[in-house]
Amino acid sequence: MSIIEPGPGAAEFPHELSARLGQAVAARKDPPRTKHLRADGSALFTNRLALQTSPYLLQHAHNPVAWYAWGEEAFARARVEDKPVFLSVGYSTCHWCHVMEEESFEDLEIAQLINQLYVPIKVDREERPDVDAVYMQAVQMLTQHGGWPMTVFLTPDKKPFFGGTYFPPRDGERGARVGFRTILLELDRVYRTERERAVQSAEQIAAAVRDSLAAEAPTGLPGTLSLDGAFAHAREIYDALEGGVRRAPKFPSSLNTRFLLRYFKRTGEPEALQMAVHTLEKMALGGIYDQVGGGFHRYSTDARWLVPHFEKMLYDNALLVPAYVEGYQVTGAPFLRHIAIEVLDYVAREMTGPAGGFWSATDADSEGEEGTFFVWTPAQLVQVLGEADGAQVAQLFGVTAGGNFEGNSVLSLARVPTVDERSLLDRVRPKLYAARAGRPPPLTDHKILTSWNGLMISAFARAGLALDRPDFVQRGAAAADYLLRERVAGGKLLRTSAGHEGLLEDHSFFAAGLLDLFEATGEKRWLSAAIELHAQLSARFADPQGGFFRTATDAEELLAREKPAYDGAEPTGNSVAALTLLRLEAITSDAAYRAQAEALLKCFGALLAGAPAALGEMLLAVDFLLSEPREVVLVRPRGGDDSALLTTVRSQFSPSQVLVRHEDGAAPATPLARDRPAKDGVPTAYVCRRGACQLPVTEPSQLAALLR
Repeated sequence: MSIIEPGPGAAEFPHELSARLGQAVAARKDPPRTKHLRADGSALFTNRLALQTSPYLLQHAHNPVAWYAWGEEAFARARVEDKPVFLSVGYSTCHWCHVMEEESFEDLEIAQLINQLYVPIKVDREERPDVDAVYMQAVQMLTQHGGWPMTVFLTPDKKPFFGGTYFPPRDGERGARVGFRTILLELDRVYRTERERAVQSAEQIAAAVRDSLAAEAPTGLPGTLSLDGAFAHAREIYDALEGGVRRAPKFPSSLNTRFLLRYFKRTGEPEALQMAVHTLEKMALGGIYDQVGGGFHRYSTDARWLVPHFEKMLYDNALLVPAYVEGYQVTGAPFLRHIAIEVLDYVAREMTGPAGGFWSATDADSEGEEGTFFVWTPAQLVQVLGEADGAQVAQLFGVTAGGNFEGNSVLSLARVPTVDERSLLDRVRPKLYAARAGRPPPLTDHKILTSWNGLMISAFARAGLALDRPDFVQRGAAAADYLLRERVAGGKLLRTSAGHEGLLEDHSFFAAGLLDLFEATGEKRWLSAAIELHAQLSARFADPQGGFFRTATDAEELLAREKPAYDGAEPTGNSVAALTLLRLEAITSDAAYRAQAEALLKCFGALLAGAPAALGEMLLAVDFLLSEPREVVLVRPRGGDDSALLTTVRSQFSPSQVLVRHEDGAAPATPLARDRPAKDGVPTAYVCRRGACQLPVTEPSQLAALLR
């Protein structure tokens, strides 16, 4: 068994804990991630994070810092020893988290100061976004900005008295006047000699965090003015040359293309369509898109979508797929369809676990450098493709001798490929992919998060339905089966395999994905599971005034109970739940769902009226609310299929529509399918709008006319 030694300045581990740590270290086959090694290659230091399952926490398991995971054990020790808590929050693919680890957490002098003066806690923000959100709010109040790594100093009762993000290790390094070592010493001095000042500051910050995360009082329901205001704001910040928002860095989530497509559908405003399609095209042409392997990187560091921050996140790709699918439905543009398919092929190939769940992310770094895996030189292209193809592909992808990223080139396209160019790309990409696969790859975070899986289930189900790809639907169903099998314990949904209880977004994102699977397949079990998840939300997360808190009533009590009210890189659980509730009402005819949705939207009415862009995903629910949802029921004869009619439905961009697929004679999944036979034994479509039904039709052309 491995020798277990804590870092400098840390207390020796109790025998039982040391034995458990030794067993955990011995069971792992990966080399320890630390520069502090014994002659035999084993890690010199080990801390309590070795018992965790989070890849991010395990990255820090051999730091000389004597880390704890978030939990009562650490805070109890802080109270007993009368020490402040040093809280560090990050995630496995965070570049500057890695930098701070190498510079400070692997530094023996700094580690000794942390171990002697503080109780150090490390948190994976993806496992515990509830903890992250509370202290990120504090950091933003203190510094007017936020990000990761997040660095916060707490009293033993979890109240923050100082915070920031990345700090260089020592004074003067990286241009900083004050380094992390000095901060550690000064905050220890303040806590020991000016305790009243530190505690008073912590009380004030805690009160401000509670106030800022508290829900606003309900107002009226949002109306079309919110939609008009959101479009006016999007037009004002729009980058007419490059698409997206006029800024650098450039994030895909900064301009809600799905809202713009709906605004075009609602108003006929051509500029809304142009903005959405131009943005979708520019993103997919740029280096932010992996031109060889598919999938989007996190963001571009420039205003041209060219040079990305190279990490890939599951949620980014899950949220972009429906945008490309809907763009294709509106325009019929093959390029948009092609991108949606490539992204899902990438996820199926590289981001899917053996049991069907989807992994979280891949790192930006490989071989100790950012982007090394993804960039090319002209010589490398010629070596793989030969002189003629290599030169042509270099021109097409903008690969030059000088490069556009540290002497190498990030691949990008100047325009949507022609038919001939597409043929060339389809021929050479497998060769480039195979050659690139020989390079040391970035690390993959194999953590399976319920919330992000819910988003990707939606992506596979919606794309599978719209693009006639049953394999995509099956992929989404396999992930849903995995979550229902592995992530429900004691009647409660879990967020991770480590047993963290599910949050609002886990329930709402997964419920939306289940509802998408129901529409794609017609299988009642998916609808039943979605209904159960929303029953859990109502029972354990609901605010009596409307909407949902992020944590359940029986969850760990944190400094504040957040009611999420901002759609950033990920939408809030409230935004996704609002649309799902409206869809559930349309599918089940249960008015209670609409009442819940309206109460939720009233809670955010003031924000939707004053700053609608802050809730871009919730605008999709507002658009649905203000429409007359169309109900489409396809009834197939027993043993038959509805493919001819379904083909007609697939091609339509109908954001305010629900679809029910039913087999004649089977028990109906919803009242919409009750007493609706397959007319004359052939597949039949029933189309209604809020109780006003058209005559049933059996011909695709007749159905197309009803769906216009």
